[in-house]
Amino acid sequence: MEEFTFGTLATDALKLVHHRSATSGLQHGHDLEPFDPLPGQPVTVTVRLGPDLSADHVTCYYTLDGTEPAGSRGVAGNGWVLNLEKSDVAWDTLVWGYVETWCGVLPAQPEGVTVRYRIGAWSGAPASPGEAAVTAEVFADFPEVQLAAELAAAAFFAGKPLPDVTAGDPVRGHTFAYHVDNFAPPQWAREAVIYQVFVDRFYPGDGRDWLQTEDLGGFCGGTLWGVRDKLDYIADLGATCIWLSPIFVSPSHHGYDAIDLLHVEPRLGSDAALHALVEAAHKRNIRVLLDYACNHISDRHPIFRAALEDPASSYHAWFTFDDSEVGYRTFFGVPSMPQINHAHPPARDWLIGIARYWLQEFDVDGYRLDYANGPGPDFWTSFWTACKETKPDSFCFGEVIDAPHVQRRYAGRLDGCLDFHLGDMLRRTFALGVRTEADLERFLARHAAFFPPDFLTPTFLDNHDMDRFLFLAKGNKESLRRAAAVQMRLPGPRIIYQGTEVGLEQRVGKDEGLGLEVNRVPMAWGDEQDHDLLAFYQDFIRRRRVL
Repeated sequence: MEEFTFGTLATDALKLVHHRSATSGLQHGHDLEPFDPLPGQPVTVTVRLGPDLSADHVTCYYTLDGTEPAGSRGVAGNGWVLNLEKSDVAWDTLVWGYVETWCGVLPAQPEGVTVRYRIGAWSGAPASPGEAAVTAEVFADFPEVQLAAELAAAAFFAGKPLPDVTAGDPVRGHTFAYHVDNFAPPQWAREAVIYQVFVDRFYPGDGRDWLQTEDLGGFCGGTLWGVRDKLDYIADLGATCIWLSPIFVSPSHHGYDAIDLLHVEPRLGSDAALHALVEAAHKRNIRVLLDYACNHISDRHPIFRAALEDPASSYHAWFTFDDSEVGYRTFFGVPSMPQINHAHPPARDWLIGIARYWLQEFDVDGYRLDYANGPGPDFWTSFWTACKETKPDSFCFGEVIDAPHVQRRYAGRLDGCLDFHLGDMLRRTFALGVRTEADLERFLARHAAFFPPDFLTPTFLDNHDMDRFLFLAKGNKESLRRAAAVQMRLPGPRIIYQGTEVGLEQRVGKDEGLGLEVNRVPMAWGDEQDHDLLAFYQDFIRRRRVL
């Protein structure tokens, strides 16, 4: 049974597409040293020129006041200029060419400053003031690596030939950013036991029955009232935090396609239910996290409808309309999930304002951020800073399904990232048996050394998008116990997906026609639970909290 945890990197061919797009043109990939600058620390900026690009100069245009940096061929249009120097030339066999490395050092800044910057590469003489708008300069990151990965993965899973993904708009590029601060993950999150609740599948509550439990693509009837009713169960398990699946108004059972981000879906209990849940959870010293998709919204959202139907609408620039088959940029080519243009200030401010709203008005404790590698680094710098300013002990971690060196780049932009690599290693070792425990121990030592100490990587054995651990292990609960024992012994936040602790199983694999919904079976209660397995989890969590 083959795992496809890493969708955009699922095969060697997709890994090669990813590498070649990340080595073509001008690439920065928010490569900074240090990753998360403290007050008074200078910052080394590194960029690479692929074998397809020639340049005599590489320039960093930057601002210190939060405005958009601008410039052309070495002359600042807004802000300041840093000229980078060539530091290395290396051969890359996978792209069959030489790659140049250029570096420069941005000056140290005091606490509270946001450094925003763009990087351009160009040849010839510097621009004069009268010709600044006429330039052959290209800007990093070109091509767009994440878009290339999405297009290639979408083609692969649709059984189509992989597209040419080296093309793009060389003038567009990205704006990068970092915030100079002393922010750190909250103390409560460092050893948290996070219980992942898929609200529609957890518990109806208030004495109601399930609507139905057979059609996993439909609504089953779980509510936030039901989560409130089961808080004693969650507390007895030993969980100190709940991660709720998206609770915003949405036409789907999963909620990742919101049509209103400022209200709770009535089917789940409306705003009153979330208020009641948060209040009851906090009385038990249990934190509550929301699942927030900043990358995209539903195509039924009024803002997108206005943009789609009227090109003159002020909302048109909130999205990226193009000549693709869909006609606009989406989440992996899904027409019902248009991607937001995070470079557009009103759109990004709207998303960040929504994050502030739930922290302030509902006293939630932070966010699990869906598909966090979709929005750019500039966006997450602003988002995380806003959350810390609004609620200093909030916890924000991203779903970044990518290589560890890419995940590490989110240090200073988020509190951490979900640890897909450790989860994959635990599944391969204990469920699939294709890795040895010696392989696992070697991986754990290197993995722990790779990430900064103030960058948290919550661990998990399964979640709502992958086959359950027990399904992979063919029902072998001893394998689950061994994997859970390793997970619970490790430092850092630990996530338990609802039902894993009581032996909940899915009927078939996600590659057998049901897709991602296959493991979203309703939670088992009462005699349907494996109480011995539950006791095992409770005991391990209790012992871990005593240490």
